[in-house]
Amino acid sequence: MDRFLVKPDQGDLRAAGEEPVPSGGASGGQPNPNWRHLRAQGLNCDYTILFGKAEADEIFRELEQKVEYFTGALAKVQVFGKWHNVPRKQATYGDAGLTYTFSGLTLTPKPWIPVLERVRDRVCRVTGQSFNFVLINRYKDGCDHIGEHRDDERELAPGSPIASVSFGACRDFLFRHKDSRGKRPQRTMEAVRLQLAHGSLLMMNHPTNTHWYHSLPIRKKVLAPRVNLTFRKILPTEK
Repeated sequence: MDRFLVKPDQGDLRAAGEEPVPSGGASGGQPNPNWRHLRAQGLNCDYTILFGKAEADEIFRELEQKVEYFTGALAKVQVFGKWHNVPRKQATYGDAGLTYTFSGLTLTPKPWIPVLERVRDRVCRVTGQSFNFVLINRYKDGCDHIGEHRDDERELAPGSPIASVSFGACRDFLFRHKDSRGKRPQRTMEAVRLQLAHGSLLMMNHPTNTHWYHSLPIRKKVLAPRVNLTFRKILPTEK
């Protein structure tokens, strides 16, 4: 049975596996009393509502207007040697001189645009971290999804966190330990599920992506779109 750790927009929750974070913030940044610290074996995540509704609405509208998503071959993904249409829209933005390889694609990011810089800079101020790249996923409704995976690409700076900022429809986000997957898992461990709210920030800190897979499952009752920004620190491409 899945375990719910966070239900946004409620009071001071202390669910199983959830611990309060000191007022210094998730990673030594500016004080924020609303952080939730999510822990299980090898799972280390921080969650907060980063943008109020009015500001989140404004950013969401601008993202819908300004972000240019991949088309053609870049809108496909390789699974077990076969190419399939990606069940969502994707785009990458970031500093010059970077490349990022995942699902059989090597991508060069577009230059930063103001709305992405605005969100990135807020995340950096709150967490004390720095990011030079963002992967954007747009889910048109609850039928768009992303399967279980780990963000463990070789271009990621070792030990760096991934900052996931969500706008639009609230969606379930599922963590599953690597040893509990498949028809014959090595051991039984509960999946960890939380709801990513409009304007929220989820910090996936080391070593989360070493031990846990994450996914955004299909939810057919969700009819509204969602845009997710995952900010990363990428190592420069070797020449």
